[in-house]
Amino acid sequence: MRALRLHGPRDVRLDDIPEPALRPGTVKIRVEWAGICGSDLHQYSHPAFPPGYVHPVLGEQGPFVLGHEFSGRVTEVADDVDGIEAGALVAVEPLVSDGTCPACLRGEYNLCDSFGFIGLMGGGGGMSEYVVVPARNAHVMPDGSSAETAALVEPLTVAWHAVRRSGLADGGTALVVGGGPIGLGLLLAAKAHGARFVAVSEVSEARKQLARDLGADLVLDPTQEDVVARIRDEVPGGVDASYEASGAGKPAVDALLGSLRKGGHAVTVAAGRPAEFDPNQLMLTEVNYTGSFGYNGPDFPAVIAAIHDGRLNPDGLVSDRIALEDAPAKGYAELADNAGGHVKILVHP
Repeated sequence: MRALRLHGPRDVRLDDIPEPALRPGTVKIRVEWAGICGSDLHQYSHPAFPPGYVHPVLGEQGPFVLGHEFSGRVTEVADDVDGIEAGALVAVEPLVSDGTCPACLRGEYNLCDSFGFIGLMGGGGGMSEYVVVPARNAHVMPDGSSAETAALVEPLTVAWHAVRRSGLADGGTALVVGGGPIGLGLLLAAKAHGARFVAVSEVSEARKQLARDLGADLVLDPTQEDVVARIRDEVPGGVDASYEASGAGKPAVDALLGSLRKGGHAVTVAAGRPAEFDPNQLMLTEVNYTGSFGYNGPDFPAVIAAIHDGRLNPDGLVSDRIALEDAPAKGYAELADNAGGHVKILVHP
């Protein structure tokens, strides 16, 4: 079968590899759509998992198939699997864990000592015609769902987990720093949690307009105005929650913390440049500053339910749709060189 594999920095190749075989406890999926994520682009430009790397759970040696945001139709089901039938449309939760470490035993498998992602560290990936995954990683979509929407569940779940960690309540207020795929997902997730006011800070004209289209109450350009002053003018005392999804370092963290009300919750979602801040800022205001990594237990089902009942509408997030053979140039290279002109590029194997 055809599969897109990473052989080195900016070296993505369309290879012919064996079709994966069904194993006990797994399902085989014909991939419909796969998205390209910011972490894919980091790996594309600066591979952290080179061809010789072997993940302790997935146990494969590279080069690895790319793609951890994907959906597809189940074509085969192992005899020991119940609850999933051939023909079902599924969204794949790519996060894997060892199931035995203290974090896993607490149910926080996203914090596993041996965490990994299908499509980054082995186990197949969405940039291929077929993939075999553990049945527990395949979430059946409700009737009437589209495969394109199903492919967006994974990045939306990253955002959902961050909003859940912030404790944002119905009627709350929020600032999202960064209007890329995860930042716009945070906007949608905050609105789905009942936020009455969500501002987005972003520099890309295309992403600013999309933030408006997706329901942002205020869109700010940090190169043109003082984000903290404007937020505090719009929301006296500051917002209830703020999310850092830009990776822009100190300016982003200053906006993240400076825009919060006393006792508010700041969440860093994006990997990025280190940033210094004054810890007295936390002590004097009882601000809560935390991180959010991936997702766990309730998050995937919650996002699927929110999409199905209309609280979360991802229409508009997809900026382009391309074929697998076009992904090296029109997907990975294009996003690496022109990220601000896109949000989510989907690939059809």
